Amino acid sequence: MAAMNWEELIDQLRPLGEMMRNRVPEALRNDPHVMQESVRLLLYGLMRATTDAVIGDRNHPIFVPELNIAQNIFQPNADTIYKTAMIGRGGTYRLRGDRGTVRMLILAQMGPDTLRTGQHHPVLGQLDFDDLTLDDQGRFDVVISPERPAGHAGDWHELHAEAEKFMVRIVGCDWGREREPRLSIDRLDVAPAKGRVPLEDLAFRLSEIPAITRNCALAFPPKVQQLRDEGLINALKVVDFSQMSGLSRQSYYEGAYDLGDDEALITEVKIPESVGYWSLILTNELYETTDWYNNQSSLNDSQAIVDADGVFRAVISARDPGVHNWLDTSGYPRGAVQGRWFDTDERPTPTIRKVKVDAVREALPAGTRLVSAGEREKALRDRRSAAQLRTIW
Repeated sequence: MAAMNWEELIDQLRPLGEMMRNRVPEALRNDPHVMQESVRLLLYGLMRATTDAVIGDRNHPIFVPELNIAQNIFQPNADTIYKTAMIGRGGTYRLRGDRGTVRMLILAQMGPDTLRTGQHHPVLGQLDFDDLTLDDQGRFDVVISPERPAGHAGDWHELHAEAEKFMVRIVGCDWGREREPRLSIDRLDVAPAKGRVPLEDLAFRLSEIPAITRNCALAFPPKVQQLRDEGLINALKVVDFSQMSGLSRQSYYEGAYDLGDDEALITEVKIPESVGYWSLILTNELYETTDWYNNQSSLNDSQAIVDADGVFRAVISARDPGVHNWLDTSGYPRGAVQGRWFDTDERPTPTIRKVKVDAVREALPAGTRLVSAGEREKALRDRRSAAQLRTIW
């Protein structure tokens, strides 16, 4: 492959602006704020594409950030840090590290890669690090390969023949207090030294940037409008993401919200007696996850308060209703609501109803946990600090 010069790369990126403008729902194209955010979405995609171009190597893999607050593509879960490593088919890989104390650490084998194909595929295999042998300090050492290596007596996991990528989901609920995992990867069936990247390899990686940027940024801008077109405005339904790289033991529900400044949605759901993890998040109209570092726009099972009757009740609104379980729409009058359940046989869908913000407290049980303005300010500052203590880079 011939070397790619800077101007050629820019020229291939240039059409993405028009493609994004056409991808944004027609009803939003005259909103300058949304359209400016659509440019930001392209930059999120470009950041993700650039990481693989400059550091990705299937022979010498490394885990890099996939989705997060700075790469807000594919609507990341607020509690999950996503990291991926490009791998070569049929290789032998050794993963070592410290499991940490986060709620979940799960590796998915993926292929073909959505970033490169633009198509979603189910995961090819899944490894829960809790199933590995951990020493007294929580350290693990596992080989992933097509067949168990001769003489290897330690932990081993089979590599799917079509796997091209590992994705690790690090799910933390008690932000800033849990110990984040540390993780390394080494391909054992190639020489350890990497050396200079060959010209043709580097040129190929750079040539992938425009398509990966497109696939990342243009995937979901119409998603919220599609929910609205289905009639799911201030309503929720169960959805299946198993064909879109979703975890095998996880289920979801979602819908669109549409609220005035003086309106709120109250969601109510009975929490399953046995469940590994649950959460609720918001997105904006482009299906970007609403900034969860600087707003209380998400709640998980550690952050939320479940009422004495076993029901989780949350209030979604622009104005603070003065209750603990508030999800802040953060300046977005329209967007999406999404919840998830992990490791439970039950898949309850919350009820949802609209009330005036001033009537929220009357609509909730007498024992609902209330918060003052001072308590809210402290909670938000503590939330921001805790989120930043998590490791995403």
